[in-house]
This record gives sequence, structure tokens and C-alpha cells, in this order.
Amino acid sequence: MTSDPTESFAHPRVAAGVLFFDDQNRVLLVVPSYKDYRDIPGGYVEVGETPAEAAAREVQEELGISPPIGRLLVTDWAPNESEGDKLLFLFDGGVLSSEYLDKVQLDPEEIASFDFHEVSKVPELTIPRLVRRIEHGDAARRDGSSRYLEHGALHA
Repeated sequence: MTSDPTESFAHPRVAAGVLFFDDQNRVLLVVPSYKDYRDIPGGYVEVGETPAEAAAREVQEELGISPPIGRLLVTDWAPNESEGDKLLFLFDGGVLSSEYLDKVQLDPEEIASFDFHEVSKVPELTIPRLVRRIEHGDAARRDGSSRYLEHGALHA
């Protein structure tokens, strides 16, 4: 009997999200109807979909808009006790212009509301692992880098 050599490989759940900002450099956070904390637009990657495609699809589903999705800001290897291995991609949505803001139509089954917040206030609004990802994403956006994280911490 031969064992499958791929059994020892990681099979992470993959998710993608987008950081959008307003003209005051505040980050957009959504209030999911199924979570008790604020989040960013995004979700799990579906079979046959790239992380960038998933990010764009999730923004369309949650906010009802299709703005251009920019470059990769953060990749985070972030296993979760309840969900197992996770690989998370965070893309730059740039400044969300009034052209798109005026067209937002929230999916009420997923998103109750949204608002822009100072990045410095994000720790008061969401869970620590997401705070770290948002802070690194904001910094990467400002300095033109991409960052690789493990559990939300910059990997040296």
C-alpha cells in the first residue's frame, strides 16, 4: 500500500481583500452582517479563480461596484485554529472616487454598512490579526513595497 505523498502538503484556504481609501487617506471598513467586528471587502478564492479575480468579485458582490483593483500589497501566511492553514492576499484599491462611492449598493445579506476610518483607529474597530494586515498594507501602499507576513508580522 502506497501512501499519497501530497498528504503532507499544506492545503490552505485562500482569501483576498482590498484596501480602499478616501481622499483623506482613511481606510474603508465594512460591517459584515455575520461578524461581530469590522472587516475589509473581500473573501475566499473560488476554484479556478486567481486571488486578484476573487478580490474584484467580492468587491462587486459586497459593494456593488467594480473599481480597478491595483497591485498586491500584502501576502500573509495566517493559519487559524478553527479553519486551518490560510493564505491571505491584500490588494490596493487606491482612493475610491465619488464616481464609485455614489454607486455603492451593499448586499444586505453580507454587509450592513461601511465607513472610512483613520488607520490609527483601526485597532479599536477590528480583530488584531486584521489590524496588523491593514497597517502593513497601508505602509506598503505608502512606500511602494509589497510585504510578506506570517501571522500578520513582517517576515525578515
